[in-house]
Amino acid sequence: MVPRNVAAESAAIDAAVEGKTLIALFDRNANTYGDKAAFHWKEGDLWRHLTWAQYRKAVHEAAAGLISIGVSPNDFVAIMSGNRPEHVIADLAAIHAGAAGVTIYSTLAQNQIQYVASNCAAKVAILEDLSFMKRWEAIKDELPDLQYVVLLEGAENYDTVDWVLPWDDLLERGRQALASDPEIVERTASGARPDGLATLIYTSGTTGVPKGVMISHRNVVWTAECLRRGAKLGDNPRMVSYLPLAHIAERMSTHYLGVYLAGEVWYCPDIGLVLEYVQKARPTMFVAVPRVWEKFHNRLQARFGEDPKREKLIRNAAAHGAEMMRLQQSGKSMGLLDRVKHVLFERVIYSKIRHGLGMDALEVAITAAAPISPDLIYFFRGIGVPLFELYGMTESTGPATSNLPGEERIGSVGKPLPGVEIALGEDGEILMRGGVITGGYYQMAEESAETFDSEGWLHSGDLGRFDDDGFLHIVGRKKDIIINAAGKNIAPAKLETSMKNHPLVAQACMVGDGRPFMSMLLAIDSEEAPGWAGKNGVVFTDLQSFSELPEVRAELQTALDLANQEVSRVEQIKKFTIVSDIWTPDSGEITPSLKLKRNVVLDKYKSAIEGMYS
Repeated sequence: MVPRNVAAESAAIDAAVEGKTLIALFDRNANTYGDKAAFHWKEGDLWRHLTWAQYRKAVHEAAAGLISIGVSPNDFVAIMSGNRPEHVIADLAAIHAGAAGVTIYSTLAQNQIQYVASNCAAKVAILEDLSFMKRWEAIKDELPDLQYVVLLEGAENYDTVDWVLPWDDLLERGRQALASDPEIVERTASGARPDGLATLIYTSGTTGVPKGVMISHRNVVWTAECLRRGAKLGDNPRMVSYLPLAHIAERMSTHYLGVYLAGEVWYCPDIGLVLEYVQKARPTMFVAVPRVWEKFHNRLQARFGEDPKREKLIRNAAAHGAEMMRLQQSGKSMGLLDRVKHVLFERVIYSKIRHGLGMDALEVAITAAAPISPDLIYFFRGIGVPLFELYGMTESTGPATSNLPGEERIGSVGKPLPGVEIALGEDGEILMRGGVITGGYYQMAEESAETFDSEGWLHSGDLGRFDDDGFLHIVGRKKDIIINAAGKNIAPAKLETSMKNHPLVAQACMVGDGRPFMSMLLAIDSEEAPGWAGKNGVVFTDLQSFSELPEVRAELQTALDLANQEVSRVEQIKKFTIVSDIWTPDSGEITPSLKLKRNVVLDKYKSAIEGMYS
């Protein structure tokens, strides 16, 4: 293994991104790829697109419109919308106006919106529709800095309210401003500097108030170049945008990389439609959280059963592919017969599965943001989907380590990306350093000092270990470590991830602090339950009665018995409770980025937990 020269890697990236901003890259795309489609969206049954030249025109009009209503350099523009063209146009318009866009999770409650908008003193809010407007209208009096709300839809309901504007009116104001002063946007855009803010991304706040992570232009372009080198990404990738743009995974993978690599993006407004959009876009790069990969896996399993004549062949082929990946990972080679079978399966099974998914052109697929079961990766790699696990944080502009083609260890999160240093603290905490590390938390000096130290290290809060070959493995979160009655430290991530891999389990929460044994709360997946019931000969009426069925308990007990075999005896789950509630960001058990709010869950199900120990 050739030793890394991190200093040389970092210097090379520094040289490649010197002086670059998102604005400069955006102009490059409009000048070089002016007639090429920048993004696509659907209106009814029709597909629409804008070229890079049209994209720039729209951004300039929106930027001039923002300037005309009082947005100035160093201001913030809040954006609350799904994945659609106006969202990214507004975001780039903000930085062209000298400000920065702040995308807010659409699931946040009024008090959470009020906190974020107040913390950044948002001057303008750009909202998708009336459902969002109701929450903002209720807190408008508590936001003295907020001067205008721009509505993408439904503004006609506020035609007598002087602080509400339709999106089309904002663009028209921009056109008028540009007509009278053609250089109005160029003047403000020319002030952009690499160390200037590109955005604030507010963490989802699993243990406290959200913190606004300050991400600069340099962070964005440095990270994009780091990814380009590490994953050997080419120009003009095709991508699908469907995860919340308030999450660094989506923002980095399609919005920012889309600009950096002059990509072509399909905007999907609803995560439930992602498969349709993937089938249309045929992406060359695709990023998803583990829950999406789990859903894809479950759909494929259901589809395998639709053709009884070929079901056994297809399942055997999938199992064969996974086994081949396991052999490869262990350093063993396939026998001649297995190699022949693999070629045949590729021709008649795997290629058709990938085509059906819309993933036949994929060059790289990423799973990130939460732990994933290695079995899922073996499955997708076995059928030829190039799926790799990546690790990082909002505070590291997204990625820090990744498995990569030719250098991977399934079950790990890979090795540091080019120019990124990873170290372990005395307690095993993962520390990161490099150009991906952001500037701290907005207006939170104390919290910044706790997380970003004076030597440039980001203290992640995650616990890890390196294996003998230098691959990083995540052990768990420092704050999630469970200490049982015997004083044993137990990380819940492995078993929780294993159980969430079961189609019936949406979320899992391990319990055991100060207790004599480990137990678990399991939340049923409301989308999968009816289908499972039909296939297993039980009646589904509602989630409550379904969760009480002995057949369901037996199914989950079997899954838990298998999961328990992968951990030590003290870590094993002895009892579990099935809950029928649907855990959502709105109900508070999980964050908008689908992370478990452990304290909320433990408090909500206090009596059920006590029942497992009584």
